[in-house]
Amino acid sequence: MSEKEFRLDPDSELRFEVEGKQDTVDLTLVNGKAEVFGTELAPDKPYTFFPGAKVAVFTWHGCVLKLSGPTEGTYVAKETPMVMYLNTHACLERLRRHADEGLSRGEDTRGPVTMVVGPGDVGKSTLCRILLNYAVRMGRRPIFVDLDIGQGSIAIPGTIGALLVERAADVGEGFSQEAPLVYNFGHLSPASNMTLYNILVSRMAATIQDKMVGNRKVAASGVVINTCGWIKNEGYKSLTHVAQAFEVDVIIVLDQERLYNELVRDIPFIRVVFLPKSGGVVERTQSMRASARDDRIREYYYGLRTKYHPHSFEVKMSTLQIYKIGAPALPDSCMPADMKVDDHMTKLVPVEPSVKLKHHMLAVSLATEPEDLLTSNVAGFICVLDVDEDLKVMKVLSPQPKPLPKTILILTEIQFMDSS
Repeated sequence: MSEKEFRLDPDSELRFEVEGKQDTVDLTLVNGKAEVFGTELAPDKPYTFFPGAKVAVFTWHGCVLKLSGPTEGTYVAKETPMVMYLNTHACLERLRRHADEGLSRGEDTRGPVTMVVGPGDVGKSTLCRILLNYAVRMGRRPIFVDLDIGQGSIAIPGTIGALLVERAADVGEGFSQEAPLVYNFGHLSPASNMTLYNILVSRMAATIQDKMVGNRKVAASGVVINTCGWIKNEGYKSLTHVAQAFEVDVIIVLDQERLYNELVRDIPFIRVVFLPKSGGVVERTQSMRASARDDRIREYYYGLRTKYHPHSFEVKMSTLQIYKIGAPALPDSCMPADMKVDDHMTKLVPVEPSVKLKHHMLAVSLATEPEDLLTSNVAGFICVLDVDEDLKVMKVLSPQPKPLPKTILILTEIQFMDSS
């Protein structure tokens, strides 16, 4: 196995990608101090990265690093925006301290609600991770909200999620996924059903505001929101809806001056900050995105480093209620006088189990009645492996053994071919 040692000067970073489908790469901090996206590295401990990982190891004071295994695009960068990112964290921390003081005086206040926006592939998720890690290292307990349904870093693609961040992200696996709050959207772009997307965003915002009211430490720590890379026309309107729903205090715009100027013009009462993207950000093709989505679902069932053992079992179709949200819109002339197009986008359509469901992901809703489906969060996801229409049973892949915790399911357009 190839081993290389790298000596980094202060304020520089080592960037590398893990190539191949099977190979892993080990990173070890030989001496000095370094961090990966805000998580400090322990000395002399090998950190394993899996195929597809894109890593930047930054040092404030200088360090020596060792890499073992096949990497590509490996180089040391002297120019990084990390000082600006740290300054942004310092400003947010000042707002948190201010909130702490207000809360101790009995005032109704809270820490900063920060939203990170910008086009695709500029490093929004990475910046969120850095800001959250720095907050945790200051003893904070911020909430991370991921509204980017294209990648679904909290559950699977096609969902929006939130989790309370109580410790720094694991260098290889990211934040601990204990007890996340997840809402199913069921599509890969907000454009597929803008009405439903905005309803779910508002629901998530209300739930998180309740959580902050009930917990002083969380209230002072604030929220960091990751958003989709769709920033034009309806996408832009969606960003302004997120800002209103969450009562955002700070919007960080990455790498898009036009978007920055539009937000400054349209939302003058919110602080808008422009930050450059990192030179290490890699643009992804459509096929790379599709592959990353499959990997994300596979990780949901099988784990990344900690190996999970999912269960496959048969479920009687008669025990399930499956719905699709949104019906094809009718032309205005065919609609009843009191109906709007929006009503179609939120209409519940019962789905008869059939072979057409094969490979589709189904969300297991926590709703007790079908009419609560729209605004109920989900327990998890099952994948339809096979459908036997004669025996009226469906074989599913589930993260936990049978029986299913709930039997009201939502059909999504997300598909997964389980090759594990």
